[in-house]
Amino acid sequence: MTVQATVTPVPRRRTGTGRYRPPDGWQLWLPRLVLPAALGIWLLSLRRVRLERMGDLGLLQVLPVWFWFALALLTVGFLAALREPRLRPRWLAGYLLALVLMIHATPSLLYPALRYSWAWKHIAVVDAMLRHNGTVPNAQGLDIYNQWPGFFDLNALLLRVTGLHSALGYAAWAPVFFNALLLGPLLLLYRSITADRRVVWGGVWIFYSASWVGQDYFSPQAFAFLLYVSVLAVVVRRLQQRPAGGWPLPRLLVLLLLEFAIACSHQLTPLMLVSALLLLSLPRRNRRTVLPLLAGAVGFTVLWDSTVARPYLAANLHQLVHALSSPDANVFSGLAGLGAAAPGQVLVAWVDRGMSAGLFVLAVIAFWHRPWTRRTPLPLLALAPLLLLAANNYGGEMIFRAFLFSLPATAFLSAALLLAPAPRPRLRAAVVTVLLAAMLSGLLLGYDSKESMNRFAPDEVTAVRTTIDQAPPGSRIISVTSDLPGADRRYDEHTRVVFDQGTLAQRQELVRDPTAALQQAAANATGPVYLVLTRAQAAECYLTGTLPADTVARLHTAADLLPGLAVIHQGPDAVVYRFMTTTGGS
Repeated sequence: MTVQATVTPVPRRRTGTGRYRPPDGWQLWLPRLVLPAALGIWLLSLRRVRLERMGDLGLLQVLPVWFWFALALLTVGFLAALREPRLRPRWLAGYLLALVLMIHATPSLLYPALRYSWAWKHIAVVDAMLRHNGTVPNAQGLDIYNQWPGFFDLNALLLRVTGLHSALGYAAWAPVFFNALLLGPLLLLYRSITADRRVVWGGVWIFYSASWVGQDYFSPQAFAFLLYVSVLAVVVRRLQQRPAGGWPLPRLLVLLLLEFAIACSHQLTPLMLVSALLLLSLPRRNRRTVLPLLAGAVGFTVLWDSTVARPYLAANLHQLVHALSSPDANVFSGLAGLGAAAPGQVLVAWVDRGMSAGLFVLAVIAFWHRPWTRRTPLPLLALAPLLLLAANNYGGEMIFRAFLFSLPATAFLSAALLLAPAPRPRLRAAVVTVLLAAMLSGLLLGYDSKESMNRFAPDEVTAVRTTIDQAPPGSRIISVTSDLPGADRRYDEHTRVVFDQGTLAQRQELVRDPTAALQQAAANATGPVYLVLTRAQAAECYLTGTLPADTVARLHTAADLLPGLAVIHQGPDAVVYRFMTTTGGS
């Protein structure tokens, strides 16, 4: 049975004749006017953004005041639309899609090239799978994508069907695409719980406002997360309907297909799905609905990991076992290493952690003060990702991924607390407005504050393209960090040396003597060796503290003084050297 929240009737005003009439028409037209006005102001605000002025806080430092005004206007308009029951749902959907555009389309419109080095890496994987018609030989560090290829195979199929040559043409819009598609599953999930439109639509707004983790770019995680939310939305819908029988066969087959797509596309998401379905199966009344899908999720995950992904698991088994024995280290692994980061990034890290913790606090308060939420599956879905939090650190990101996977549930619970009918509506409206503004501020801090390293200037793209085009098979490409746009193109034909991914001793050697470290990196090469230094790499060193902020500049100086290096590209944001001779290593 669907839990129905009480809906406050629309207030009616008394006339002089004793009759009642609806409120004035401006309450209905105001949200309709605010939405296009906010979108227009947002687009106009992007005309003269000086991207080169980014600093510690990235894009936030260069966005004009009119951008922030448009975002504030959109928030106020959405809250006004939420309070007007006569307004059709399509207007609320319009506000949510406008929010997605303002947050996620802004970089796509401003940047001349695809943002974020990992998105470029995934473009290279799709390209390699197209060239090899499947599994990529000699994949080295990127062999993991051969073992979870679902997302890449799907994009390769799309390129073949459409006749496009590369996913680069649409990858920049992946954040907008994935977030817009999430609107459907989220609405299905929330409408299965309550008919209160304020909680339903407000919960989706809070989800978009708090999703700061940034896993919505062109990636297997974004694809698998969309499928994860879709599966859970259908399951919760079925649980709330309380049918007498099991699943209709066509619907069950579709859900099993989605589970298989998750299992073959990403390492972590299948485990998150198993954890969620496991907790949903604890109440006896849920088992007829949940157990078939739980069995499917477990079966697909075990089958895939024991066959196709077996090489990866065998190579990392010791690390996985060690992680299981160190739950405390897994929980806090993502909270360390901020000592050398830029001051602005330290602030951002604590703001995002505070916002994440605050959302969980709101969910707990909702569980206590809104008793009807205890009869829904959402508290179980909020807790499910925490089961994996102590199992593995996932490269230091597990605490953030756990927050992401619990966000659909915690966002709804927060909306149930903040937006459900309650006394003192004016005071509550003011508090809600402030909280939503704070969430959006925290989101943008986390999402856009590293843009000085995530953005690539045209000269950086040209420098890397020149290097890859000139590098014959067997070449070696050296860089300070992996923050290069397109350096993994033809990754099956060349090798990479990335200084900040080396051992502690190797990084210390780089800081102590850049010339010696450079000679060692080029030693014993069997083919041409290239050194690529860019503005984005320098920005990453400064922002993250992975290496001293002057590392790229010092390496530049060392390369200029080292004999046997020729400059093959020199621009305002990048320089590329080619070693004319290589040294024998010890």
